[in-house]
Amino acid sequence: MKLTSLKFFSPKENSKPVVEKKVSKPTILKGYISPAGKLVFPDKTVDKLGFDPSNTHFKIGSQAGKRKLSSLYLVPASSDESDVFQMTKAAKSYSIPLGVILKSGGVDYATTKHSFIINSFEYEGVTAYELQLVKESADKPAYTGKPRGRKRKDAQQ
Repeated sequence: MKLTSLKFFSPKENSKPVVEKKVSKPTILKGYISPAGKLVFPDKTVDKLGFDPSNTHFKIGSQAGKRKLSSLYLVPASSDESDVFQMTKAAKSYSIPLGVILKSGGVDYATTKHSFIINSFEYEGVTAYELQLVKESADKPAYTGKPRGRKRKDAQQ
């Protein structure tokens, strides 16, 4: 018998390859502005943000020099500081009343539905939150596709 070169296997080659788990998409945290001018945070959103809404107070601000509000910033603060807002419990959500501030910032919450996307960032050593305001369009876009199905006899004549 003729000797040929041999390749030997290792126990590692006999095991199944380790498949890395897919990284799930980061969840987008959302809220909305009620027709009464309140920032509404659903319970699920508050749970994912990871703070106690009954004991947390916030300083609320916007970018300096801007006339129209496009984002609001919530920075956690202690309750003994001045100019802080507290969340109030509603049925399935928490809210912060900001009607006058939103009106003066050019947000027409009474006639147009607005929502916001919550992003967290670091501000002076604490986790703060940016609320990016999004205006929701109630108008459904016009259908531009081809008509489907059989043609009507009325349409041919």
